[in-house]
Amino acid sequence: MTKQNFIFIPNLLSIARIGLIYPILNSVYLGDYLLGLIYFLVASLTDALDGFLARKMNWFTDLGKILDPVADKLLVIGTIFVLWINAFIPLYVFVILISRDILILLGAAMHMSLITDAAPSPNILGKFTTGIQIFYIAQILIFEAFSINLNLFWLDWLLVLVTSSSLLVYALDWFKSIQEHHEES
Repeated sequence: MTKQNFIFIPNLLSIARIGLIYPILNSVYLGDYLLGLIYFLVASLTDALDGFLARKMNWFTDLGKILDPVADKLLVIGTIFVLWINAFIPLYVFVILISRDILILLGAAMHMSLITDAAPSPNILGKFTTGIQIFYIAQILIFEAFSINLNLFWLDWLLVLVTSSSLLVYALDWFKSIQEHHEES
């Protein structure tokens, strides 16, 4: 058996992450923040592990290029939504995070329709943004699970700044790609 026989493992981890979304959302919605936190941390670890395995073992697949970012978006958007419903995050944070992810999905769809059918690669700021978003969600769940009463206003604004910057970088990259594609045509 070669290591390529296990190329499906990162995709399986992404599917497991998607499978954990409902238990996370349900736990948080019902007020069981510790259980929601545990599920969320496990889901976050699957994200780190599938990326590590794909890079380290060269286990990249076309399905994984789509499945991993979709699993990430579903995890973050779903959890942000239920946190907003439960009034743990302000409306402006909710709107900016959701808007960024919707615009990135639309931009990627346009990129794949107009320029190339290959999924666009995430940039370093996009990966950092996902990390900050996961940290932000985990902090809220930790604070709720252990009844810690701390103001996260500074973290709200850090998240908004990083998220907005990430969207701007993606937009500039897309406009550059469209311009280059137009000049080639």
